[in-house]
Amino acid sequence: MAGLSDNEARPGPQEAPATAPQVADGIRSLHDRIDELHRLVAQRLETEGVHAGEWLHERTATARPHSILPAWRRKTQGELRWPVAATVALGIGLQVAVPGRLVLVQPAWVLPLVQGALLIILIAANPHRINRQSTVMRSLSLVLAAILSLANGWSVARLAYDITHGNKGQTPGELLITGAVIWLTNVIVFGLWYWEFDRGGPVARALNLKNRYPDFQFVQMVSPPEMVPPDWEPFFLDYLYLAFTNAAAFSPTDVLPMSRWAKVAMTVQSIISIVTVALVVSRAINILPSVGG
Repeated sequence: MAGLSDNEARPGPQEAPATAPQVADGIRSLHDRIDELHRLVAQRLETEGVHAGEWLHERTATARPHSILPAWRRKTQGELRWPVAATVALGIGLQVAVPGRLVLVQPAWVLPLVQGALLIILIAANPHRINRQSTVMRSLSLVLAAILSLANGWSVARLAYDITHGNKGQTPGELLITGAVIWLTNVIVFGLWYWEFDRGGPVARALNLKNRYPDFQFVQMVSPPEMVPPDWEPFFLDYLYLAFTNAAAFSPTDVLPMSRWAKVAMTVQSIISIVTVALVVSRAINILPSVGG
């Protein structure tokens, strides 16, 4: 087949369509409109007291098939009263076992009696589930935790003073038991504080008031949905576990503090635990030879 001769005109390269700049301008205009829409939606959500990122996360979660909003992020029936009541009763009983010279108020039964009365009032007002909002009941609950904290803090300070000043009067066994009682009470006290203040307290968590950010990040909150029951939410025993591991390890373990007050509280608890364990154990070991001799 004959080809084109050199004198024949060959088709030149196709010119770029004149509409390319218009397409680019259109895309740029579309991006600007999307940004403007995003800004208007964010302003509208802020006026309603809703965080834009959190709103988008919730809408994404509801749009996914078979996805369920975690229990700790929605309204629930509240946790049972008896676990926290039994633990507080144990803390009151432990204070009775503290030697009289380490007690804040004399006679030694006064503070346990007051604490027991407050506990009975709280149980009578809300015996089954902690799901009713009451300023009076919350104030009484905080007062009870404060009295427990003050009494145990005094016992820690007095025990440290006696040990560092060489005051005698206890065998190694008695000293270790006293230290264990104070250490365990410290765990209960801080477990109460964590439970009382995380996201506004147990009632605020159950009713999902103000949809506050968590002060503690539990493992279940960041685990895949298939590994966490849909009805899981932190209860008192979870906070007691948090207080125990923090006191035993002197640092966070699998539960992380998110807010500043939570970090300060865990630091204070670790300091108290370190002082109690270090002083009691060292003193008990120091006086062992004298007993043997």
